[in-house]
Amino acid sequence: MDRHVPKESPFETIISFHKLIESFEQIALSDVDYRSNYAKAILKEIEAFPEFRTGIRDLAFIKKNEALIKNIAADLFPTALTHNEIKAITIPFQNISFNYTERFKKILRNAGDEFYMEIRDFDDHQFYINNCCLILSSYYKQNIDFNKIFFYDIPDENGIEKHYRIMYNADFMEITPSENSVSLTQDDIDQLIDNYNDIDLWKSKFPPGSWILKGFGIVSLFDATTESAISNLKSNLLKPDTKTVASNDIIENIFKSIFKIPDLKVGFIIYNPEEEKFIRPVKFDNQLQSFLLSTDQEVECKNAFFGCSFENLLDNKEPFVISNVIKFTEESPNKRLGEHLLKQNIQSCVFAPVIKDGHLLGVMELVSEAPRALNTVNATKLDLVLPYLIDTIDRYNTDMQNQVEAIIQREYTTIHPSVYWKFKKESQNYFQNTNPTKDYIFKEIVFKNVFPLYGQIDIKGSSEHRNDTVRRDLKNQLSTILEIFENQKPNSNLMLLEQRKFELESLRDELDQPLKADTEQYIQRYIEEEIHPILKNTKDTAINQKLEEEYFASLDEKTGMFYQERKKFDNAMSIINKKLASVLDKKQVEAQQIYPHYYERFKTDGVEHNLYIGASIAPTKPFDIMYLHNLRLWQLQTLCEMELEHHQLKESLPYELDVTSLILVFSSALSIRFRMDEKRFDVDGTYNARYEVVKKRIDKANIKGSRERITEKEKITIVYSQNSEEAEYLKYIKYLQHKKILEPSIEQFEVEDLQGVSGLRAIRVKVINNIANATAKKITYQDLLDELN
Repeated sequence: MDRHVPKESPFETIISFHKLIESFEQIALSDVDYRSNYAKAILKEIEAFPEFRTGIRDLAFIKKNEALIKNIAADLFPTALTHNEIKAITIPFQNISFNYTERFKKILRNAGDEFYMEIRDFDDHQFYINNCCLILSSYYKQNIDFNKIFFYDIPDENGIEKHYRIMYNADFMEITPSENSVSLTQDDIDQLIDNYNDIDLWKSKFPPGSWILKGFGIVSLFDATTESAISNLKSNLLKPDTKTVASNDIIENIFKSIFKIPDLKVGFIIYNPEEEKFIRPVKFDNQLQSFLLSTDQEVECKNAFFGCSFENLLDNKEPFVISNVIKFTEESPNKRLGEHLLKQNIQSCVFAPVIKDGHLLGVMELVSEAPRALNTVNATKLDLVLPYLIDTIDRYNTDMQNQVEAIIQREYTTIHPSVYWKFKKESQNYFQNTNPTKDYIFKEIVFKNVFPLYGQIDIKGSSEHRNDTVRRDLKNQLSTILEIFENQKPNSNLMLLEQRKFELESLRDELDQPLKADTEQYIQRYIEEEIHPILKNTKDTAINQKLEEEYFASLDEKTGMFYQERKKFDNAMSIINKKLASVLDKKQVEAQQIYPHYYERFKTDGVEHNLYIGASIAPTKPFDIMYLHNLRLWQLQTLCEMELEHHQLKESLPYELDVTSLILVFSSALSIRFRMDEKRFDVDGTYNARYEVVKKRIDKANIKGSRERITEKEKITIVYSQNSEEAEYLKYIKYLQHKKILEPSIEQFEVEDLQGVSGLRAIRVKVINNIANATAKKITYQDLLDELN
């Protein structure tokens, strides 16, 4: 019997079978002889043990009367199911359990004597408050959904961790207040519900031991190993930063749970399509190894090492499976690959392609030291996990491309004029002090006591819009194909066409649901492999041939699919970014006249900019805090103009997109340092890093106490932390309201706490979008496309 009770509980726990005994007493009075006799026999057997009814406090009593308890609970634990069900008598959350089914006993035996069964991710805080919620639900009849999914993680005899979902049955328990309990009002309950994390508050309303829990519960476990392992894998692989992906050991344990192979090992290699090479992902060196490239950093795909073994993987994008490496080495002409695997004691393996949009991203490697442990049958389990791998590797590639682009920009773009003088000075020192016998040590480029300004204008809901355009393109393409099939000659292959029509209609209906990770890829593959051959090889009427010609003419050259809606969206994004960036760049020329300052901007799903102003950037010009205030007002006005520019564009865009604007106010001076190794400026010092943390997280933040984003379309949100900043920006807003640029109403609210940052507040105000404020001439979509190209 397991025994673990956290230090404190609102309950005084009394194990009792009184409810079960009461049911036996009713059965004993029935006229069904065999049931009545059975109940009477049980009642007679327990007559000498009043503790079963009054309550058991000494757990030794349970150990001593295991056989009798088994008889009492026989109706709840049928003998015929004991080798199938995983059940036991328990007290919820407390790990007090006994009267296990045979299957439960076997699971615990296989786990070993040292194993201790604990609920996953369940601490004393959760234990206490969950028990309080039990009281609110059962005694106070509050509709509280407090039960999350609980798991036990239990290793099997091979050391593979299996995951069991926990289900509780509390039909045989009752909860009553003791004389020490606190009577709660609805206001008290509401206060508790709004303060889940305030443990002291909960303990004041539910003092330890102030309620009586009498009876017993039944715990049932369900083997959810595969589902839980996939969920864990998803959580690890979908982390926003690929650097935080779990270690190789964690990933391997997840795959072991899925495949049930104790010695399973996992590797991965990246595919470089430009050079047709397999590459070890350096970024994952400490997390994922490679068994194909155990020593080499990269290998050409046409290398003799792979021979013709990987032709199917590369050409048809299908997994390459070797269930018996020794047999493969003896029979295959590619002995080199087999010998390479045997040197690592690999006896069976699966090399699965990771594909997105028809393009090979990399190869997943699964290997085992046991022959036939991996084979073509269990290789199909990879279908469960590949979608998450696809997303992770795609993000890795995107991140890598972004970094490459950033490096190109840093290495090959001109240094901003405001700080050029300092780089020039240091370069001159290098030139004048070059000594062939001694290396010159560059001095760090640092600008101290500068004030930062950050702003962004972001395209609202860009991800949702992208998914919507994908859905519309796919539905249009499926509808067009269905129209062609409807006009097919009656004597054509009718049965096949009817089946394809049914499949196409099913796919079109599926698009009415939220897009899955592989929906676009699946439909594209289906159309290319199943539909296009029919259209190309079927002779039909002149009318239908014309429809087919028009259909193929509508396909995008690169993707081979309908791309009209997505192209409109892409064009709209590019036009908005280019227009907004041009406004910002043009206004920046004017801003430099206020006082020279450092300026940089970035195009993402919108336009971001950083400004730094201070005496160290322009040491020959006297600096006054007035220049900072002027620049802040300039920034606010410029964002208003960018909002107006976007409003002008909306009528001409092929795809309507809204934008949100944000300004982050930071009044403390900080230092920026040019990172010689990264060739870029960055905020210097641990304290100043707080500014960068806020910048990265603030645009996704909500209003405190709600699920509403702090940013909203056609409005400018100003985030600050000090009262002086609030007063300053309210003056600017009042001025711009007077100029009929901003609307009269102002919203002010607190920002939810971010990780490591709290106490932020915000002002939100709407820009007046009317023709009087706009300066741009009326333009057409074609004008925009011409300018974009």
